[in-house]
Amino acid sequence: MEEKDKKEYEEVISSYYGEDQVTALITFKIDTKGSDDVARRIADSSDIEDVFLVTGDTDIIAKARFPSYAALKKFIVNDVADIPGVKETRTFMVVTTFKEKGKVIRDADEEDSKE
Repeated sequence: MEEKDKKEYEEVISSYYGEDQVTALITFKIDTKGSDDVARRIADSSDIEDVFLVTGDTDIIAKARFPSYAALKKFIVNDVADIPGVKETRTFMVVTTFKEKGKVIRDADEEDSKE
């Protein structure tokens, strides 16, 4: 992505989320030798709720709630960059939660009736 495109993307995301709380799922590809240490360092962040060491195309998945998009960006750009062994991250910001911790938050039929 070109620098101009990155700046536009950041502006759109920042304007959409503003100062609202952001829930995100973050995947990490890591050097597998230090997987436990990397997972522990990720878990040390107070914004991280859950950390899972997984199999498949990624090594670690974390669920986080940040007070704002700016806090999420700071975590990825600054905090994760300081963790040795992290090769790549992908961040998925949650748009709508339907079920969390076993509790239905939003019913899909309810959403359809609003349209």
